Amino acid sequence: MASLKLCVAAVLVAAPVAALAQDDLMKQIVNDPAAPQVDGAKATLIDDAKAEGGKALRVQVPKKGANPWDSTVGGPIKKPINRGDHLVILYSARLEKSDSGATTTTLPYTALQLTAAPYSTILQGSADIGPEWKQFQVTGISNANYKPGELKVTMQLATAKQVVDLGPIIVLDKGQ
Repeated sequence: MASLKLCVAAVLVAAPVAALAQDDLMKQIVNDPAAPQVDGAKATLIDDAKAEGGKALRVQVPKKGANPWDSTVGGPIKKPINRGDHLVILYSARLEKSDSGATTTTLPYTALQLTAAPYSTILQGSADIGPEWKQFQVTGISNANYKPGELKVTMQLATAKQVVDLGPIIVLDKGQ
């Protein structure tokens, strides 16, 4: 995972989020982008010169799920979030392969949500991806105060049997 941590650092330097010093930006990260949790799919770290940082997480979704959340990538929010905080999810993605032959797919749900029932969504977005790398942002404002571990970032991938390459998923809390 040391390679993925270097990849995260490279993404932060290149990310178009703000003209802040890297130390200030690192303090805003509320998840662990170097330790993604993958459920319902197989994932490997690959070298990719076109990916920011030269590494990508290749996620092999085994089949179209009964639900899009049958295959996910994400992880817990490890710092407190306050009501009114400006939140940003940053990631890059591309479609490596689709068994249907499609050259594009939609990632229908990239979100911050509660980790337990009722799994309420705090902010969410979708993204259309193709064979070329694209950067995405999902932004919103926290509706309440949350303790570490009460929220998670999640990306739903089970919309088809497909292979999706992802850069680090980074969640920033930019404060009030």
